[in-house]
Amino acid sequence: MDILKILVVDDESRMRKLVRDFLVKDGYGVLEAEDGEQAMDLFYENKDISMLILDVMMPRMDGWQVCREIRQVSQVPIIMLTAKGEERDELLGFELGVDEYISKPFSPKILVARVGAILRRTNLINGEQKEAGGILLNEAAHEVKIDGKPVELSYKEFELLDYFITNRGVALSREKILNHVWDYDYFGDARTIDTHVKKLRSKLGKKGNYIKTIWGMGYKFEVEE
Repeated sequence: MDILKILVVDDESRMRKLVRDFLVKDGYGVLEAEDGEQAMDLFYENKDISMLILDVMMPRMDGWQVCREIRQVSQVPIIMLTAKGEERDELLGFELGVDEYISKPFSPKILVARVGAILRRTNLINGEQKEAGGILLNEAAHEVKIDGKPVELSYKEFELLDYFITNRGVALSREKILNHVWDYDYFGDARTIDTHVKKLRSKLGKKGNYIKTIWGMGYKFEVEE
């Protein structure tokens, strides 16, 4: 199997070295950029980048700008690193299509674990196709089609839809969704789920009505016959 390549973007050299050392130890290939402009140059030069680990506060071009530009051309997974812990920053990241959001200081081992969890899901070899009410989800290709037309979803939106379809007709609490879609080491709150569900419903169009809100508990995916 080819070594998966990760682009680490941070203006602090010590932070880049820390992340790089842990990733290399776990068998990943690492590219480094010290600002957003350099990151975009490397991203366009290397077509086989599997993930970005991206700092928010950087000179010349910050992490938000990098994320916006990349999302115009690619759905490559993005993990955002930031020294800020404010909720509005986290919600902005998810609105822009960020897959994970980690506040500094963080455990490098936890970061690598999250990297592995995301890449295992996005690089499935023997994925399966699931169908529900005109929605076709292909795990191997990480693609979704509605009535034959492709729909662009972020990594987390895809995982959320996959989890809903797999548990079709089952009432799912927000806690259970967090545990399964965001992994057990995620310490966020329910508003993260609500933000993603809102965006997912919008992208699914009329099929978004399949996602029912269970007030005071969570959600249920139910196809209308």
